[in-house]
Order: sequence, then structure tokens, then C-alpha cells
Amino acid sequence: MERAEDEDEARGMPRVVIVGGGFGGLHVAKKLRRAEVEVCLVDRENFHLFQPLLYQVATAGLQAGDIASPIRAVLRRQDNTKVIKGEVHDIDRKERRVFFEHGEIDYDYLVLAAGMQTNYFGNDEWRKLAPGLKTLGDGLECRRRILEAFEQAEWTDDDDLAEALLTFVIVGAGPTGVEMAGAISEIAHEVMVRDFRNIDSSKARVVLVDADSRVLSAYHDETSEQAKRDLEAMGVEVVLDSMVKDITDEGVHVGDRFIRSHTVIWAAGVAASPLGATLDAELDNAGRVVVGPNLSLADDDRVFVIGDLAHAAGEDGEALPGLAPVAIQQGIHTARNIRRRLKGKEYRPFIYRDKGQMATLGRARAVAEIGKQRFSGFLAWMLWLFIHLLFLVGFRNRLFVLLDWFYAYVGMRRSSRLIVETPESYQQERQAERRQKALESAEGEIAVFDDEELSEKELHRRAEERSGGE
Repeated sequence: MERAEDEDEARGMPRVVIVGGGFGGLHVAKKLRRAEVEVCLVDRENFHLFQPLLYQVATAGLQAGDIASPIRAVLRRQDNTKVIKGEVHDIDRKERRVFFEHGEIDYDYLVLAAGMQTNYFGNDEWRKLAPGLKTLGDGLECRRRILEAFEQAEWTDDDDLAEALLTFVIVGAGPTGVEMAGAISEIAHEVMVRDFRNIDSSKARVVLVDADSRVLSAYHDETSEQAKRDLEAMGVEVVLDSMVKDITDEGVHVGDRFIRSHTVIWAAGVAASPLGATLDAELDNAGRVVVGPNLSLADDDRVFVIGDLAHAAGEDGEALPGLAPVAIQQGIHTARNIRRRLKGKEYRPFIYRDKGQMATLGRARAVAEIGKQRFSGFLAWMLWLFIHLLFLVGFRNRLFVLLDWFYAYVGMRRSSRLIVETPESYQQERQAERRQKALESAEGEIAVFDDEELSEKELHRRAEERSGGE
């Protein structure tokens, strides 16, 4: 294993290693631009993802490039900053060293901002059947499944199959689930109603399921009830107080009922990155790292944990929510504390300034809470648009997103309705099915073959030969 840089003695400046290029990690790096430190940001991806708008990629409202910016481009003007593409798998606090697949790197200060991952609550076999919505790959896979369902329903002669294909189940009625349900309903009932010849997309069924008694349970009761009314007005079936018991190829077992569906989206929960456990520090029940008032570890003030991975207590003593504004404020505060320490000053405690929360449900429909004020409808939707444009990284991204939203609002269209191939883990079963059907159509019977010996191209060639000889 090789060192990513020279030893500490040869560096000349303290090194700050940031793990994670999300909201928190990126803001730490940006706020250390003029500090007398060497900054190394490590992320397994080469881009910063604006996760709050990931559902719009999943529902064909935006392109992937609209919500992702190359980290190197964002930090290109920072001469004291280096970007390393790699996945960190271990941290040695005693040696002050971070290990990733390409090597290792020492640190003087460590900022862990690795975020969260989809949580299936011990039912990992559901992962292939119900993709989550945490990564860009997840968003593209959800989009593929949603659009593919309409395409398959268009050509099938089986009414029962068409009904299952046009039934979309979203598990989890938090902000992500609510926004997904509203967007899918809008696509089916308004955007694509004139695009097909054999099916009526407006008859598509969108079901939002949650074990809680309310949608948007973190919001005020009135806001939650307004969101539920808006969703139902858009044609979404809201099923509450119902726990998902099983997910199969044919559908979802919810409570004592079975919903036939070929497209299930999981938005029911998240789990902490396993990287937090390598710190050998106190963890909460969700696997988040418990940090002190200044966001550092109780027994190591050179290690900070911020963002979704941190259990940082708010003024009420409860853990702060995993929201982008929390991560951004924590990132800025951590950078300032590091700069204070370099000047021989003490750390200052972190105080979160709650700027509210909001969720969009569809065209001109949203809910928002800012302080004690609650908004809904067009005003809340305009607030939502403005805030999300403000937080997007890069002028190009803001401009393109604004144009796409204008196009969608005026023309009731979705600009990114492209079905693209996604990671191999999602595609293996589909590829095998296509190969099998190619042989069945040519021979009229099920053929058995070895995937490793026959390529898809070869299978189609043989099928054509057989077809031509009949």
C-alpha cells in the first residue's frame, strides 16, 4: 500500500483530510480556501450530488448533470486543496491515518462527512426489487424502471400484467417518498396521457405506503394533513398505519393486503455509513457517531464528524435532522473551528439556525414551514424553487434547472425521459430474461444455454438463423 503524499515532516503545513464530498464536506473545503493548511478531500465519486433534487432525475424532470458537479471543478481555484477519488474503508486514529483502496494518507485534522445509506431494516433481499434513492445510480435506475413499466404495458395483451405494470408503490412517506409519489402521479396523469396508443396512462395507480399514521411525520399536523389532501387530489393512494411485510417480483405485502406492482421504490429509511464504526467512538442506535458541542469526538478534538453521520444534539437535546442546511452549517462551522485552533484559540460550540423545511408535491403544489409560519400551494412551491436554486452548486446547473422547470411548468413536459442502462447489479436479471426470450421466439420453446459461453449478440445471431430457416 502506497502513501498518497509525503510524510508529515515533509509537508510544511497541517493537513486536513475530508472524507465525503457532500454538502458538509464540500463546505469545509471551500471555507479553508485561504487557510494555512493542506486540504485533501476524498470521495468515492468524482462529483458532488445535490441529493434534494435526486427524485427529479428519477422522475425524468432533470438530467443527471443538472444536479451533479465535478468536485475538482468546484475546487479548482483552491491551490491548497487536492481531490482524491477513492473509497475510504478504515481509519486509524492512533496513527492519524486514513486508508482507501489506492493507498493511505495521514492527517492532522480529520472531518468525516460520509453520509448515510439506504436502510432495508434487515431485509437486504429487497434491494434489487425496490431500489432506494441515495445515489445518482439509484436515481437513474428508478427512472429506468418507471419509464420501462409504461413501455412494457403499451405492448402487452395481458390486462392483469398491464395493471401491475401501471401500479407504482412508494414505501416511506417522508419528504423523498412524498415528492416521488407526487412526481410519478404527475407524469402518468398529465405529462404522458397523449404519448401511448394502447394504454391510458392516466389510469396508472400510485400508492404511497408508510407504517406511521401521518405523511411527513416530522412536520406540523396541519402541514402533514395538507400534504395528504394534495396528494390524494393528485390521484395518489395514501396508505398509512401499514407496515410492509414482504416485497416480491409480483408486488408488495402491506399489512393484510397484497398490492400487485412491478415497480417499487424504497424511501422508508436510512442507515449510517459503516465508516463511522471504524472510529471506535460512541454510536447511537442508528449507527451515527455521537459528537460533542463543537462537533468533534469527546476523546479526540482533531476528529470531526458532520452531516447525516453525526449525532449532534440541538438546543432541545434531540439529534439534529439529516438535512442539507444542517450539514452546510456544520461544514462552515468546522472549518472556522480548525482555523481558530491554528491560531491557538479554543473551539466554539455549534449552534444550528433552523431555516425551516419544505417539500414539493407537484406542479404549483408544496408545503413549507419557516419558523412558526406555515405555507402551502403556489407560494410554498415558489419558495421551494428559489431555495433549491440557491443551494445548487454552479451557475450552469442553476440556469439549466431553471430552464427545465420553466419548460415543465409551461408545457407540462419532462425533458429527460430517456431509458438508459444502469449498473450491472440491476441489469443481470433483465439481460438474462431478454436472452431467453430471444431464443424462445425463434425456437418456440425454452432453450438452455451458458451465459458465459454465449454472448447476447451471438444468441440473437443464432436466433435469426433459426428463424430464417423455418
